[in-house]
Amino acid sequence: MKHFTFHIPQSMWMIALAALAFVACKPDGGGQPETDMPDWYYTGGKLGTTTNLTSMTFRQPTPATEEAGLGTMFAQGDNIAEKDFVTNETGRQHGLGPIYVRASCQHCHPNYSHGTSIPEGTYNAKDQGNGTLLVVINPQTQAYVPWLAGMPQLFGAAPFKAPLDPDQITVEWKTATDEHGNKFADGETYELRYPEVKMPNTAVYVYNQGYRDPDGLLESEGYEVKLENTIGVYGTGLLDAITDEDIIAQYEKEATDGKLKNGLNPAFWNGGFQTSGYYKNDPQWGPKRFTYALTRGPIMDAAGANAIWNITNVTRSDRRYHYLDLAGTIYAEYASKDPEVQAAFGTEQEIYDYLTSKSLPAEMTDDEFTQVMIWHRGLAVPAARNVNDSAVLRGKELFTQIGCDYCHRPTWTTGPDEVRDPNHFPVTASMPRYPNQKIWPYTDMVQHKLCMENDIRTGWCRTTPLWGRGLHRKATGDAYEARLHDTRARNVIEAIMWHGYSEQSDAYWPTQQFYKLDKEDRDAVVAFINAI
Repeated sequence: MKHFTFHIPQSMWMIALAALAFVACKPDGGGQPETDMPDWYYTGGKLGTTTNLTSMTFRQPTPATEEAGLGTMFAQGDNIAEKDFVTNETGRQHGLGPIYVRASCQHCHPNYSHGTSIPEGTYNAKDQGNGTLLVVINPQTQAYVPWLAGMPQLFGAAPFKAPLDPDQITVEWKTATDEHGNKFADGETYELRYPEVKMPNTAVYVYNQGYRDPDGLLESEGYEVKLENTIGVYGTGLLDAITDEDIIAQYEKEATDGKLKNGLNPAFWNGGFQTSGYYKNDPQWGPKRFTYALTRGPIMDAAGANAIWNITNVTRSDRRYHYLDLAGTIYAEYASKDPEVQAAFGTEQEIYDYLTSKSLPAEMTDDEFTQVMIWHRGLAVPAARNVNDSAVLRGKELFTQIGCDYCHRPTWTTGPDEVRDPNHFPVTASMPRYPNQKIWPYTDMVQHKLCMENDIRTGWCRTTPLWGRGLHRKATGDAYEARLHDTRARNVIEAIMWHGYSEQSDAYWPTQQFYKLDKEDRDAVVAFINAI
C-alpha cells in the first residue's frame, strides 16, 4: 500500500519553528505586530495557538508543549501517528491486525485535518485521506449491528480476512431540495447533496462463512450503512482543559432557555446530569465531550487514545485484547472455522482463543503511548486569519446577530487543567497543560439535531468546533471543504443551508436569518467562518 508521508526530520522541524517564530510579527499579512491582535486571534489562547498557517498548520506543537520541554516527546509521538503500522512481531510500529480499520493516523487525518471528501463510486478505504468511516446499524433501533464493530474493520493481516470487503461498497451522491428551491432571493443557487451507501451482504465475511443474523437484517440486507467523517485532531487538549462544571452549566442553560426544538439528548441530560445508560456521563470523570456521539470523556480515554488501539488493533498494557465486533465473539467464531485460516494459524480452538484473549502481549510500549498522547494533547490550533479585514469583522458581527453563536459558542475559558485518566494508564511524562486560557473553538460541547436527509446515526450530533476548518483544503489538497459529519457540504454555504433544511432542526431559525441576508452579508459570514 502506497503511503504518502508529510514527516519532517526533527532537526529540520526545530529549525522551521525558529524561523516561524522570527517572522510571526506579521501573522495577519497586514504588518500589524502580533501584540496588537484582538483576543479572538489567539484561538487556542497564548498557550495553544500557532501562527504557522502553512499546509503544516495542524501539525504544530503548542507553545505550552515547548515551554514544558516536551518538544522531543511530541516529535516522537508525531512520528508514530504519521507512519504505517506493520504486521511484524517486532519493531517500533509492529502489531497491526489481525483485522484493522486503517494502518495509520494519517490515513484518516491527512496532515491531522479532518478526512477528505468522498467521491462518487466505490468506497476506497485505501485512499490516503479517506477518513470517512462506515456505520452499519439496525434502522429500527439505530444500534450498531452485532456482527461488525462500531467502526468496521476493512482489512485483515494474513491469514485473517477483512470483516468487510470495501471494494463491494459504493457511495452515490443524491440531491435534496429545501423550501427555498436551493436558491437565494437574489438568484444565487446552492446544492444540497447527501450520500447513500450500498453494501451487499456478500461484502460481510461472516455471512460468507455461514453466519445468520437472528434479527434477519443480514440475510434481507435490511441494515443501514451511513458515513461518518473524522474530525481534526488538533486542539483536542484545549477542549479537555474546559472544566466539567462549565460544560454542565452549558447543559443547564440550554435545558432551561427553551431555544432548542428538540431539547437535549436524554441520554446525557434528562432533568439533570445523566449517570446511567449506555452513553452515561461518569460522575467521577464528568460529561462526555469527544466524538459526534459524545462517547468519550477525558482525552486520556478519548477518541485518539481509543483509535491508536482499535483502528490498528495494536495492543498495549491497558488493552491486551483485540477490537472485533459488537458481540465480541462472532468474527472469532467464524474465522476459527475457516479452513484457510486454520491451515496457516492452527486449530479452531487456538484461533478462537487468540482472537478473544484478554491477556495478549502489549505491542505498543507505555513510553510510546505516552509519546502519542503528548503529541495528541500538544497539537496547536491555528491563529485566526484576516482579523482586521472589514468583511471578516462584518461576518463576525452577523454570526452573533443571526444566532449562529448559540450552538457554535465562540469562547470558553479553561480551568486549572488537571489531566485525568479513567484507564489509570501509567503515564511516564507530564502532559502539555493549558490552564486559564481564553479559547475560541466555536462549539457548545453539546449535541443537537439538524434533521437532515439521511442524517447521522440517532440524529444527535455534537456541535463541531469551527476553529481552523477554513484551512482544511490548504492542509490536505482536498477538492472541497468536506464539512458536516459525512463530507456532504462542499463549502460553507452548503453547510449552513443544511442546518435549516428541516423546520424541525434546532438551527432552523438562524439558517432562515442567514437566508434573508443580501449576498454581501452572506459572503461576509462565509469569510468569517473561514477565518476562525
